Amino acid sequence: MRADLDHLPEPQQAELRRITQILLEEFDKAVAGGTQPFRKTAQVLKIILFGSYARNDWVDEPQNGYQSDFDLLVIVSHEKLTDIADYWYVAEDRILRDPAIPRTVNLIVHTLQEVNDALAQGQYFFTDIARDGIVLHELPNHPLATPRPATPQAAYAAAKRYFERQAPAIDRYLKLTGVSLAESSEDSKWRTNAAFNLHQATETAYACYLLVRTLYFPRSHNIKFLRSLAEQSDARLVEAWPRDTRIDRRRFELLKRAYVEARYSPNYEISAEDLEALAACVARLRDLVERVCKERLTVLKHEADSL
Repeated sequence: MRADLDHLPEPQQAELRRITQILLEEFDKAVAGGTQPFRKTAQVLKIILFGSYARNDWVDEPQNGYQSDFDLLVIVSHEKLTDIADYWYVAEDRILRDPAIPRTVNLIVHTLQEVNDALAQGQYFFTDIARDGIVLHELPNHPLATPRPATPQAAYAAAKRYFERQAPAIDRYLKLTGVSLAESSEDSKWRTNAAFNLHQATETAYACYLLVRTLYFPRSHNIKFLRSLAEQSDARLVEAWPRDTRIDRRRFELLKRAYVEARYSPNYEISAEDLEALAACVARLRDLVERVCKERLTVLKHEADSL
C-alpha cells in the first residue's frame, strides 16, 4: 500500500497532515485516564485515505457545488474504540470547524480484525481500499490480510439478498412520506415526519446500492457521506440531486439534518415546497438505484452461472 501523497496539490497534502494530527491528538485525549484494559492499550493502528483522492479522480469545484470529500479509514486496536460518539466526535467536530480544512472529512472506524475478516471474505469495499488506499499513519507489525476475492456464487447470493431486503424498504419509507405530506395540509407538524421518512428512504437507497455493489455499508446515518461513497462508485447516481443552486444545496442539508432534528428539535422547520422537491429527488434516486443494482446483479449472476 502506498504512503505518498505526491499526486495531490500541496494544499490537499497540508489538509491531510492537519487532519491526521487532529485525529491522533483527540484520540489520545479520549482514551486518557481510562482504567479499562482496552483503553490503557488503545492504539490507532492505521489511518488510510481511500476514495477519489487516493485514486486521483477527485473533483474540486466548490463554486458549482462539486467538491470531493476526504474519505478516511481509521483502524483501531479494540472494537469499543470504534464508537464514534465516545472516541471520535470531538475530533470530527474540531476538523469540521478548522478553517485550514475546507473539505468535508468522512470517517469510518473499524478494528484490524474486522478489516482483515472483510478482506478474507472478498468484500469489494475493503479490497478496493487495500488496492488503492494511501497510508497516512500506521504502527509497525499490523499488516492487512491479503485480499481473497469472493466466489462469484457467494457474491451474487449476498448481493441478491441485500437487494431483495432493501429495495422494498425504500418504497415503504416513500409511502410513509406521502401519508405525512397528505396529513400536513391540516397539521404542519406532519412535515417533520415527512422529512424523517424521506431521510430514511434516502439512507436505505444508498444502503441498497452500496451493499449490492460493495457488500458493505458503513455505520453512518450521514446521507452526505453515503451519497459521496455511492456517487464515487457510480457517477450516474449524481443525477438524483440537483446542486447547482443554493436552494438545492440548502434542501439537501435540511434532509441530512432530519435524521436527528426532525424528531428531537423544536426548531427544525421545512416547507411543503421543500418536501415536494426533495421527494421528487428521492424518487429519482430510488429509480436510479434500482436500475444500477439490477445491472450489477445481472453481471454477478452471469459470472456465477459461467462457473
